[in-house]
Amino acid sequence: MYDLEPHEAAKIKQMPASLEESLRNLEKDHAFLLKGNVFTEDVIETWITYKREKEIDQVRIRPHPYEFFLYYDV
Repeated sequence: MYDLEPHEAAKIKQMPASLEESLRNLEKDHAFLLKGNVFTEDVIETWITYKREKEIDQVRIRPHPYEFFLYYDV
């Protein structure tokens, strides 16, 4: 992978950079999870909401440890 030409490397899909990006992608594309009644639309929506409220929002409202490093002694 590291020896690929730039035009070849550009064809490789990137992983989501965050949980939020992953959830946005899941909202757009989750039909494969509905096939065979593996999950219902309601279960997927509930899970996405839960992850946003209990994880993403909870992290967002708290300072990151690096912020303490940058600003605590100011």
